[in-house]
Amino acid sequence: MRILVTGGAGYVGSHCLRLLCERGHEAVVVDNLVTGFRAAVDKRARFVEANVGDEAALSKLLAAGGFDAVMHFAASLDVAESVGDPLKYFRNNVANTAVLLTVMQRCGVQKLIFSSTCAIFGVPPRVPITEELPKNPINPYGQTKLAIEWMLEDCASAWGLGACALRYFNASGASSDATLGEHHEPEPHLIPIVLQVALGQREKVLIYGTDYPTPDGTCVRDYIHVEDLADAHLRALDGLRPGRTRHYNVGTGRGSSVQEIVEAARRVSGQAIPAEPAARRPGDPPELYADPGRIKRELGWEPRYTDIDAIVASAWAWHRAHPKGYG
Repeated sequence: MRILVTGGAGYVGSHCLRLLCERGHEAVVVDNLVTGFRAAVDKRARFVEANVGDEAALSKLLAAGGFDAVMHFAASLDVAESVGDPLKYFRNNVANTAVLLTVMQRCGVQKLIFSSTCAIFGVPPRVPITEELPKNPINPYGQTKLAIEWMLEDCASAWGLGACALRYFNASGASSDATLGEHHEPEPHLIPIVLQVALGQREKVLIYGTDYPTPDGTCVRDYIHVEDLADAHLRALDGLRPGRTRHYNVGTGRGSSVQEIVEAARRVSGQAIPAEPAARRPGDPPELYADPGRIKRELGWEPRYTDIDAIVASAWAWHRAHPKGYG
């Protein structure tokens, strides 16, 4: 198949891109490199530097024909930033996706896989989280992702779009050969922040909230390895059907607390990694972990990485080999 990959220079997008190329698909990447890195783009893919909201650039590309589907990763993704700058998130996530769907409809491309998030559930009434639980996002990041899911459903009804929304839990880890990994500027995610302390690039880890209603008082999240996410995308690609939207929670089915992540990083790196409690951050639910039963049943997907030490170890291998990331 010929696949357009938006945001293919980013963390999850670059890992999915590599797997697409390894499986023999032809991939074209669109990325504006504001948060992505050209070095992360697989050399077997064609690269186009453009913004997903640039309707003229997208039209020129898709009008050339031959595209079977789109994998849509391009988005702003920092929960805390979304609380302080919501308009950036509605512009980059919702408005730009509307442009992408407009061009897809015009050019006859009717299949899309969307990078969604567990943040659409807000503070769930129970865990593990199934797909049917109420969607009550508590931050603009989650609100924008849910708005896009609604757009996909309406486009499926209106003009036959076949879509799949993969609701990631906490993407983590790095490629098994340590050549692709996680690099954000600034870095918002826990595992790379902890490992930057292990490398001496930060003085300490701040633990935002130690009084949550969890076993050790710190937030609990489901850490899903990025290569397992990539596999989920390829399986979802095979299952796309015109006029139908599917939704899958993609996680391991178990949660690890912030304190457990710090301890895993200490074991893996052999470093002390100082940690200090801090006030809660706005928009952080206490506990989020998936019930991945639906994607296992319907797509035959299974995570290969279920041990948190193994996930952290893969990230540690990347960060040691690339202490300045793609820089």
